[in-house]
Amino acid sequence: MVGHGSSDNATSYGVYAFGLLPRWTALRDSISLVVYYRAELDMSGCTVLALSQSGRTRDVVEYVRRVRERGAFTVAITNDPESELAHEADDVLPLCAGPELAVAATKTYLSTLAALGLLAAHCAGEGGRFVNELRASAGLLRALIPTLEARIGGVAVPFAFAGRMFVVGRGAEYATVREIALKLLETCRVAAEPMTATAFAHGPVAALDSLFPVWAIASDDETLPAVLEAVARARHVGATVIASGSAATTVAGSDYVLPVPAPPSPLLSPLLSVIPGQLFAWALARTKGLDPDEPRGLSKVTLAR
Repeated sequence: MVGHGSSDNATSYGVYAFGLLPRWTALRDSISLVVYYRAELDMSGCTVLALSQSGRTRDVVEYVRRVRERGAFTVAITNDPESELAHEADDVLPLCAGPELAVAATKTYLSTLAALGLLAAHCAGEGGRFVNELRASAGLLRALIPTLEARIGGVAVPFAFAGRMFVVGRGAEYATVREIALKLLETCRVAAEPMTATAFAHGPVAALDSLFPVWAIASDDETLPAVLEAVARARHVGATVIASGSAATTVAGSDYVLPVPAPPSPLLSPLLSVIPGQLFAWALARTKGLDPDEPRGLSKVTLAR
């Protein structure tokens, strides 16, 4: 799997979707290795999922072109089925999310997670069950958004002068960790660093103080103990803690709690747990007098090379 920005963050979810459902090994591949270092890898027997909401990211398109030549079967996951990426790939999985007007990806990110989950579930012969659970999760999401919108402004205001933050989580929620950190960075100019809950304890915790907040993604799955341990370390040194996720209320000592409902399957939690981060970034940007829809220096389509 390859992509940039929010699409690359979604590949972190894909690793778990394919690993837990069809029990396949799935990896985030290096675009640079193929496109810039021109490594001639034998890709026969491999399937490549190229993620780009616009379908116009240059080196993703070039990556697909080169790995096809090396024997890979390629699938474009994009919101534009007529894009260059879609035409270059062997097949296309369109997101059908509709136009996304803001520069920062939100609904296309969610749609990409859903597409990866659906593909993995169908590969495992569990497509029907996953579709029903996904529909139920969409209903939970619709009810969650207005509830969070009503209180997110009050949570964001105390962070108006925060310039840095750690965002921690584990497992499938590492995609959420990366995506929330990216939203804070690109819309709020907060130097947010994503990391696993375990990596957090291996050095970065030493940087914390009362002015260095920590956002913890806590979901009710096998990774929860590691997240709770990370938060306990953060609290011990006096860091302000925001807890979100389906198990946010179990995070002892949190200063701010932004819970989300538990979906029918833990694998669907990332579709809900990213919403508090998206709305928080929107509210914090407005609090700081920034435009969350058009961050300075960014454009909707990044023609990376």
